[in-house]
Amino acid sequence: MTTTQTLAPNNTAIDSSSSDTSEREIVVTRLLNAPRELVFTTWTQPQHVVKWWGPKGFTNTIQEMDVRPGGVWRFVMHGPDGVDYPNRIVFQEVVPVERLAYSHGMDVEDAPAQFHVTVTMDDQGGKTLLTMRMLFASAEERTQMVEEFRAIEGLNSTLDCLEEHLAELGEGTKNVMTLTLPSDLEFTLTRVFNAPRHLVFAAWTEPEHVKRWWGCNGSAMPVCEIDLRVGGAWRYVVRMPDGAEFGFNGVYREIEAPKRLVHTSIFEPMPEHEALVTVLFEEHDGKTTLIETTLHKSVEARDGHLQSGMEAGAAQTFDRLEALLEARA
Repeated sequence: MTTTQTLAPNNTAIDSSSSDTSEREIVVTRLLNAPRELVFTTWTQPQHVVKWWGPKGFTNTIQEMDVRPGGVWRFVMHGPDGVDYPNRIVFQEVVPVERLAYSHGMDVEDAPAQFHVTVTMDDQGGKTLLTMRMLFASAEERTQMVEEFRAIEGLNSTLDCLEEHLAELGEGTKNVMTLTLPSDLEFTLTRVFNAPRHLVFAAWTEPEHVKRWWGCNGSAMPVCEIDLRVGGAWRYVVRMPDGAEFGFNGVYREIEAPKRLVHTSIFEPMPEHEALVTVLFEEHDGKTTLIETTLHKSVEARDGHLQSGMEAGAAQTFDRLEALLEARA
């Protein structure tokens, strides 16, 4: 474990009259023994956040958590002395597995943001260098937070709790799928695979591989047709464990093997809801980060897709792809 605390400059719009923010900023850094995909998940999914957020002895009630630019996270921190602290966070930036930026204030009517936070997650060979930067409106507010409210001690205690939660998750959950909402019309799935991207791209685009992993647990694929060229069509039919069959189809718009795919996607029982899917394959140290973003034409279509059980099915599908890649390796 490595932890440092410094006061350092940061570019922000809080006070445009001064380029030196060192007197208004707290920076806390921690090297976490977990991949950044898992760290990002624990920061952005409420079922994880509720287990570690806050200094030791505090608990939380999360009222809403909408992790996307403009999204709001409202929660109440319950102190060990029985005092409740209502909080409100508004996200400005959400870059999957890399960066979060948000304003943080009390959740009371007309209360301004007390400070701004930037969280970065840098890959360090399977570990994550996490940096939290808190920027206050004035040096006096920062000094009060450090001296009166013991902010640095509280931040380090919070990161201790995060470290403990990551340890509890264990080795078996290193490669996990994350879901984020970049806009009202989109959702993004991110997953790391322990294979180079040329193998992941082949498994994603060649029918003899796709039919072995595409779909949730217990499903089969009696139809898998892929015409991998710009303007070419694809069609999958998935047979569920109860025998029900569902078709999906689309057309390839862009192909940059093995880096990028863009295609349309239609769930055949609902042909009016065509979506646009962009898949990125990014390789680092022999592993591939797959980032799949689905863009719908309406908020209702996007939300309906999310509420269909898609997240659980996608997680199972990615696990099946991981198993195939391990077998090929």
